[in-house]
Amino acid sequence: MTKRSATTPTPLRRAIGLLAGLALGVAVLAGCSSDGADTDCGLDACTVTFDRGVDARASVLGVEAKLIGAQGDQVTVEVAGEQLSLTIGQQATEVGGFAVTLDSVTDQQVQIRVSRNAGS
Repeated sequence: MTKRSATTPTPLRRAIGLLAGLALGVAVLAGCSSDGADTDCGLDACTVTFDRGVDARASVLGVEAKLIGAQGDQVTVEVAGEQLSLTIGQQATEVGGFAVTLDSVTDQQVQIRVSRNAGS
């Protein structure tokens, strides 16, 4: 009969610990924070949903994204210090090593996607 020490982690505990560490690492690398916006980030891209009618901004992937204004299906945002005019369906606009697209516009919210350019 083999006795295991209480201090020796089982393979399952090691796997759980590794996954928890990886999840924390992804969150730190993505570096998302927001005010008046919700973010959903991965390693190379974030979806930012801004609330309209407030000073909405988010820090994603090391840059700040801010909603400047929206009228109809055209939205003005500031990403990495540059103002962009976006419409739904247009190709991604490149700024500071990032590609920015407008996903949706409603009376309450504006959703954009910010992703790292493959060549950057």
